[in-house]
This record gives sequence, structure tokens and C-alpha cells, in this order.
Amino acid sequence: MERYKKPMEEPETDPQAEKKAVALQYDQARDRAPRVTAKGRGYVAENILAAAQSSTVPVYQNKTLVNMLMALELDREIPPELYHSIAEVMAYIYRMDRARGERQQEKKA
Repeated sequence: MERYKKPMEEPETDPQAEKKAVALQYDQARDRAPRVTAKGRGYVAENILAAAQSSTVPVYQNKTLVNMLMALELDREIPPELYHSIAEVMAYIYRMDRARGERQQEKKA
């Protein structure tokens, strides 16, 4: 079994901090870069995380990255400055999905 290095997570450690969540989507045929498809704080963030969990979508925790993504408008591609960080996360998730045989493209076929 291959082991993959997981990108370093930076979860929020302050229990009083407001919960934040951002969802990204990337369609290679349509997009040049991943797009912000949902974002929110508090109750909205909890709903985004619950939807991810119920759909078995991996959740990556990094408070610095989420704060940068929260500043973007919905349906906008991420800026080039974030390509490297997002690419590391997406590559890790892709390898996990591939190793488990759970890639969405295979499910649709």
C-alpha cells in the first residue's frame, strides 16, 4: 500500500473562534483553476461541513488558507498566488480517492 504525505493542516485551536468553511470545485474541461462554490461562517459553515461529510467529501483544515479563500467572491477562480497550496491539497485528495477506488468519474460511469 502506498503512503502519501498529507499536506500540513492548521486547524483552528481557539474554541471560541467562529467556524468558517469554503468549498472548491474544479472542472478540468471548463476551468483554468479551482473555483469557490460555497463559503460561510457559523451556521452556514456548519452546513457546508455537514454536506461534505454526508457526501464523503474530504475536509482539509487550514485556518490561514480558509481566511484567504473567504476573501474571494463566489464562483471565482482562485488567484495564482494560491495555486501551489490548493494543488498540494487537491493532489493529496486525488491520490487518496484513486487508491481507494472512489473517484467520482468512476461512479458516474
